[in-house]
Amino acid sequence: MSDPLASLPGYVLRRASSAALAGLNRRLAPYGLRHADVSLLLIVRDRPGITQSEAGRMLDIQRANMVPIVARLEAKGLLDRRRADGRSQGLYLSEDGEGQAAALRRDIDAYETALIARLPEALREHALPVLTALWQAADAEPEQG
Repeated sequence: MSDPLASLPGYVLRRASSAALAGLNRRLAPYGLRHADVSLLLIVRDRPGITQSEAGRMLDIQRANMVPIVARLEAKGLLDRRRADGRSQGLYLSEDGEGQAAALRRDIDAYETALIARLPEALREHALPVLTALWQAADAEPEQG
């Protein structure tokens, strides 16, 4: 049975995103972490001292939703908060967090390589630029009212 929505780019993009995320979540399952947890760990690894609100903006996660993510990673001993100035706190990986983030990055890189390998070879180099263009165009698009 053919999918009558398969000619709609937005629909196909959502289906592709769901499939890719499901595969990533299967890959992350042994770590006992959610993809948002992993995203935060990798951002903190790259930008030690980043504030919770800065990381939330990068990940497009609401402030209220960042609180449990940070708390969960702290409870697992992967993330530390340190006072950055009078009010804000910087996020840093613990020693265990550093090791976990390195292992996660290796697994994610392998997953991403396998994901792109599913595409016909002629399309592989275009995949990321096309997806990035769609993402950036959506961020720049004014809200419809």
